[in-house]
Amino acid sequence: MRAIQISEFGGPEVLQLVELPTPEPADGQVLVKVSRAGLNFADTHQRENTYLSRATLPLIPGAEVAGTRVDSGERVVAMCGTGGYAEYVVVPESQVFPIPDGVDEGTALALLLQGLTAWHLYKTCARIGGGEAVVVHAAAGGVGSLAVQLGKPLGAGRVIATASTPEKRELALSLGADAATDASPEGMTERLIECNDGHRVDVVFEMAGGAVFEQSLAALAPFGRLVAYGGASGTMNEVATGALMQKSCAVVGFWLVHCLGRREMVQDALADLFSRAARGELRAVIGATYPLSDAAQAQSEMQARRTTGKVLLDPAG
Repeated sequence: MRAIQISEFGGPEVLQLVELPTPEPADGQVLVKVSRAGLNFADTHQRENTYLSRATLPLIPGAEVAGTRVDSGERVVAMCGTGGYAEYVVVPESQVFPIPDGVDEGTALALLLQGLTAWHLYKTCARIGGGEAVVVHAAAGGVGSLAVQLGKPLGAGRVIATASTPEKRELALSLGADAATDASPEGMTERLIECNDGHRVDVVFEMAGGAVFEQSLAALAPFGRLVAYGGASGTMNEVATGALMQKSCAVVGFWLVHCLGRREMVQDALADLFSRAARGELRAVIGATYPLSDAAQAQSEMQARRTTGKVLLDPAG
């Protein structure tokens, strides 16, 4: 089979197209013929070996796929952890989920890791109260575009988006954001407060780290919550307990990996997301689909913030 393999850590150039044997499923595993592989920002950290969990080489990246079960022909999405940038992948059966009728494969893949993340940011981490003001950073991205849409249905009163270009801010507004502002950290605290009609915000979903984290934390109202679920800037932050006590605020970390051993945290949330999508209440923003051979370009575009929505790989290309 054709696959993208990493034999050394580094820049996009380490993503090499190779021919490998098709994997054989063991007991409790399923062989999936991949029709689309999903790209996530975490893939770029894995390529550099700077992710939360360290990688070992050689490595086929790719944490999620959509395709068909070879044993039954059923359409499925699957969380594979690694191995997704390939024509075939072996996945634990517990991490394979049917795609319901009325949901296309691109949408199903967008709702897997990124949709589940957006859902748990609201329901598990921030625990939104009625009418609270929520800030969604990177609102035109895979997680952000879904989090903007889930805001009002899951209890937010006002949804404030940040994005790096006017076009991305317009997209966020079209998806239901009440206000949108530039993503640059300089002056962000004041802009977020201005977007909330002069009031501090209740919740921030933050995935950059560094100065954006600090500016967002400063914008929180008393009893506010900042949920950190990524570190795209490469800078990790430290928080002083005194700063939290001064505003009775909280910083909550989230990593979807901790949901994967609890099937109900995946199955129930995914069922809700699929149902909303089938009813037309939730739209997955599907960005570019790259041939498998262009995986390096796809990751480069994502790191440079030149992508929008869910970015996909086509193993046939």
